[in-house]
Amino acid sequence: MKFASTCIESLAVALPDEILTTAQVEERLRPLYERLKLPFGRLELMTGIRERRVWPAGTRPSDASAAAGKAALAKSGLRADQVELFIHSAVCRDMMEPATASFAHRKIGLPARAQIFDVSNACLGFLNSLTVAAGLIESGQIKCALIVSGENGGPLVQQTLRTLLEQPLDRNGIKPYFANLTIGSGAVGAVVCHESLLPSGARRHRLLGGVARAATEHSELCQGDTHGADALAMQTDSEALLNAGLALARDTWREFTTETGYDAITADRFVCHQVGSTHRRKLYEALGLDLAKDFSTFETLGNTGSVALPVTLARAVETGAVREGTKVGLLGIGSGLNCLMLALEW
Repeated sequence: MKFASTCIESLAVALPDEILTTAQVEERLRPLYERLKLPFGRLELMTGIRERRVWPAGTRPSDASAAAGKAALAKSGLRADQVELFIHSAVCRDMMEPATASFAHRKIGLPARAQIFDVSNACLGFLNSLTVAAGLIESGQIKCALIVSGENGGPLVQQTLRTLLEQPLDRNGIKPYFANLTIGSGAVGAVVCHESLLPSGARRHRLLGGVARAATEHSELCQGDTHGADALAMQTDSEALLNAGLALARDTWREFTTETGYDAITADRFVCHQVGSTHRRKLYEALGLDLAKDFSTFETLGNTGSVALPVTLARAVETGAVREGTKVGLLGIGSGLNCLMLALEW
């Protein structure tokens, strides 16, 4: 896919105030650690994640998405009444029906004429939404879109802690649950528009194009669902998921370099889905990329699902790691398995 006139006009983050450290998670699991003789500190050692954020009890995904959407509009030079497309792109939803976008649309105060819907594709939802918006912009159907994602991982972490403490699991039995303990919460929003809406001289953060690939034979490796009324559950074969993901990433990367002209040399910076230190190292080794070009947030935010990659891009912009003219490769992957890599010139 290629885009000629689509720009990310503004990008904003909304994060919870409460911090849950990995040390606190392991302290909660002290009875399990002592029963199975597990070394304390192993979770941070394995993942590089020191802490993650937690929304207050009762926070809905639409609340988080709306906060990020308002922040993106506050930074934007465009008005809310110019938004013609609104997408909520998180894994988390308020409920099955109606679309969570409906609640967030009302909370933000977007115009009635805006087309609204949810896009759900595990950790790739936000990137998929960028391509949907760009396609509509390039075809002339719309000129301005607002994309948001609000992930609330707290219920998953809490349910996982209960399961690990209450079930008589052995060392092998706990493995499918440990990836859940890396999950964090957060929200992100982006105003995406046709370049003609930008004032003369404004920076044009161009979305240039990308490549998507699927390997759905691995769809059983990471599966999550609701658990009762207020909880979430997920089980992951982490080792198999990592290996299958690396194979899919290599295939996608080969096509991406051909399609976009971005490669290990020409790209200035890479922003990946934020899983942890082991995944990052193995991905960069598999693709032959320089780890010095990486920018990460998993150390303090954990894995925030569909929010992870765009919030990391936003942080890279805030710190100056990505600045005007920086060529950025967005390397997204999500359970299913699905991979989407996009070329962005900031």
